[in-house]
Amino acid sequence: MLVLSRKPGEKILIGDKISITVVRIGPGIVRIGVEAPGDLLILREELAGGNELSSDPADAEASLIIPSNPKNP
Repeated sequence: MLVLSRKPGEKILIGDKISITVVRIGPGIVRIGVEAPGDLLILREELAGGNELSSDPADAEASLIIPSNPKNP
């Protein structure tokens, strides 16, 4: 596992098409934003059910990270 330190507003790039931005750091929580191609499914680990994806479309929709306006994260 690669472990990196970032400050709010700083990004981590994965390949040419994926970036992860630290949006906000608070007590006990880090808010991140993910920019990726629309055909790439992004899930929180607890919804992925280990190696199997949830068959409930509501779970997948609730876990997608949708890019937000940088001025209003």
